[in-house]
Amino acid sequence: MSDVTGGLTTPVVFEYALVRVVPRVERGEQINAGVLVYCRPAGLVRAEIHLDEARLLALDPEADVAAVRAALAAVADVCAGGGAAGQAEADDPGRRFRWLTAPRSTVVQPGPVHCGLTADPQGEAARLLEQLVR
Repeated sequence: MSDVTGGLTTPVVFEYALVRVVPRVERGEQINAGVLVYCRPAGLVRAEIHLDEARLLALDPEADVAAVRAALAAVADVCAGGGAAGQAEADDPGRRFRWLTAPRSTVVQPGPVHCGLTADPQGEAARLLEQLVR
C-alpha cells in the first residue's frame, strides 16, 4: 500500500464533506467555506477553509464575519486535534470527523458526507477546496 517514501502506491478510500455557512438559517441560503477530508487508511482528518466575505455579505449584509471566521477556525482546530481541539483533543481522526459532520442547525454546518478514491490523502483537501469552494 505504501512505498518506502511513505507515499501511497494504490488509491485508498476517503470521505469528505463541505463546510457551509448559512448566515440566516431560516432562509436556507448557503455558501461553501471549506472542506473536511477523512482517510482512515492514512489516519488523517484535515480541514481546508476559505471564507469569501463578499459572498457571505451578499447573502446577509449584517452577518457577523468575525464570528463566522471563529467558528470556521474551530472546525480546523478540531481536525488538527491536540489542545486547540478542546474535548476532542484525544479523539482519533475518525471520531473527530464524525463529530464535525454530524448535522446541526447553526450558521456553520457540514454538508453531506461523500466518498472517493485517492492516492494523495494529504493533498485531497486542497484539491477539493479549489474545485468546490473557491
